[in-house]
Amino acid sequence: MWGQNIAAENSHRNARMSPYPGSKVVRCHVPNEKVSWLVEWREYNPVEYTASLVLARPQWADPQLGERNFCPRFNERDGNVERRSQEGFYEVRNGRPKNPVGRTGMSGRGILGRWGPNHALEPIVTRWKRDSMGNTVTHPVSRKNILQFVAIKRKDCGKWAIPGGMMDPGESTSITLRREFGAEATNSLRKSKAERQMLEKQLHRLFSQDQFVIYNGYVDDPRNTDNAWMETEAVNYHDETGEITCHLPLKAGDDAKEAKWVDIFDTLKLYASHWQFIQFVAEKRGAHWKEEHYHGHQR
Repeated sequence: MWGQNIAAENSHRNARMSPYPGSKVVRCHVPNEKVSWLVEWREYNPVEYTASLVLARPQWADPQLGERNFCPRFNERDGNVERRSQEGFYEVRNGRPKNPVGRTGMSGRGILGRWGPNHALEPIVTRWKRDSMGNTVTHPVSRKNILQFVAIKRKDCGKWAIPGGMMDPGESTSITLRREFGAEATNSLRKSKAERQMLEKQLHRLFSQDQFVIYNGYVDDPRNTDNAWMETEAVNYHDETGEITCHLPLKAGDDAKEAKWVDIFDTLKLYASHWQFIQFVAEKRGAHWKEEHYHGHQR
């Protein structure tokens, strides 16, 4: 579990950032030593904030707690809504779920739709970098092959990230992964019917390739609050020969403003915990990762 494996001073860095995304709201300051709920802090007074967009009750958002006919079953499968955490059982106090890792300086839901865990999926699509002759490119120092992944630049913060999005109630993991990748990295939602049919064939082949789950659990995300938090499953789909992805039409769509292949190095600056996921992929695939002690390589 994330909360058990990472010390308080290293956890919740993003989840304590101010101002809160998409707002001017400043969180109550939470020092490193008081992140954990196990540390007594009687004076703790988090800022209450739920965005007006969430309060407007879009289809993906819960009602406010206490509203008539809304009795969420926390730590359970609640109809089509998954309210179980990948981190295990979480505490519910005064009717509100408690962030399993610790304090964030903010109560309410912020811009997250669900009370408690908000489940996302992130497809990490990779291939080996190749030269004009089709040969894999190795790093001159490590002598390991250089791996590439499909990255998108987020519209909300301008940071590079793994494409992905929230699971719809009752939707399967495989459908969400393919849908979110297509929407953000290929602009599938704005293609013609014929273009979508051709793209679907490519995506079907791609998402039938070698795959494994990189991470499954809590995410240190700037949208997190004391009562609502992000959890994700990051899945790597690897095109070993590059035959499928060389024809993949990358084009930003939905929540992205740019999409491209990015070489994987330890110097990447990525959104939230995505850097760690990419590191896991590089290590799993035996690809180059560290850039230290070498400064002449041109990317």
